[in-house]
Amino acid sequence: MNKLIRFQLSLMMFLEFFIWGGWFVTLGTYLGYNLEATDVQISTAFSTQSWGAIIAPFIIGLIADRFFNAERILGILHLVGAVLLYLMYQSTDFIEFYPLVLGYMIAYMPTLALVNSVSFNQMKDPAKEFSFIRVFGTVGWIVAGLVISWLSWDAAEGRQDGLLKYTFLMVSIASAFLGLFSFTLPKTPPTADRSKKVSIVETLGLDALGLLKDRNFLMFFVASVLICIPLAFYYQNTNPFLSEIGVDNPTGLMTIGQASEVLFMLLLPFFFKRFGFKLTIIAGMLAWTIRYLLFAYGDSGELIFMLLTGIALHGICYDFFFVSGQIYTDFKAGSKYKSSAQGLITLATYGVGMLIGFYVAGLITNAYLTGEKMHDWETIWIYPAAFAFLVMLLFALFFKNEKIDKKDIEI
Repeated sequence: MNKLIRFQLSLMMFLEFFIWGGWFVTLGTYLGYNLEATDVQISTAFSTQSWGAIIAPFIIGLIADRFFNAERILGILHLVGAVLLYLMYQSTDFIEFYPLVLGYMIAYMPTLALVNSVSFNQMKDPAKEFSFIRVFGTVGWIVAGLVISWLSWDAAEGRQDGLLKYTFLMVSIASAFLGLFSFTLPKTPPTADRSKKVSIVETLGLDALGLLKDRNFLMFFVASVLICIPLAFYYQNTNPFLSEIGVDNPTGLMTIGQASEVLFMLLLPFFFKRFGFKLTIIAGMLAWTIRYLLFAYGDSGELIFMLLTGIALHGICYDFFFVSGQIYTDFKAGSKYKSSAQGLITLATYGVGMLIGFYVAGLITNAYLTGEKMHDWETIWIYPAAFAFLVMLLFALFFKNEKIDKKDIEI
């Protein structure tokens, strides 16, 4: 890969996740403070991510893989997204905002697969080359959070003055730039045989359902769906929680989680080979429980270290469960169902699992509303902590340890 293409792909990844991290992290805080949204309405807005994940395979499988170059569809979707983000910036109430965020997530979620397709198409050895490109996405997410806190949009005065709306303007500009920039990316033509009919079952990865006959994979599949419920609490509640209890620069501090993700991604191969898949997954789920207990009993004063530690556990929570799960899925699927199995897990987690999770998180958060924009956070965080621990116990009891060949765990 020459330097120009490497630069193009790195910038593409940076912008892709700068855009997502630049508004999604502070969404709950913005909706609560600026659009007077209820906790249930906030959970409904976050669930648009799940609807986007459910619809994305249709766009990728039925359009991108068969008829048009991936970089062109990427460009069009981001240009459409730029318009929707700008309209979200101008919204003044939740009723007006919701259809815009739903439309945006339907446009954005397919781009996560498209940037990977564009990248892989330029690589001779993706196992070695992709991580260098993908890490710029994490850097983009971190930079977005730091910019928001540096400009004090998420500070107490900024929230009261409605400055968080400028996050949508910022990422609208970035999305427009990425949309135009995408047309300069290396050509990535469709790979599917257009003469061959592809069923909806294959498009959604449902032809891999046969893998559920394997007891171990079924247990992993169920655990993957269930663990998305506590995951939804993190995405939906962390920024509003930190803001509400008076933590300074909450969005900037949350980037510690992304830095942690990079670190533990590097440590994952060692941990995976040393302790095996089952213990790695259990460590990931246990980290969810510890994180939420730290959130429940920490505060913005002397115990703020507990909150920071909980945020820093994001690397273990995400990498040890979800990345390990992708490796395990690839191992179990074999050559016949590699793509379908990954699609099935994505649909089950970011689609169905997160959809349920955001709904549950909204109901529980709303149930412990103690005053205007005030919550009983200690009790709220106990729920995902207990649920993650229960899922971990079920997995530990019913998942039978199995050996995965070293060649199958290359990251």
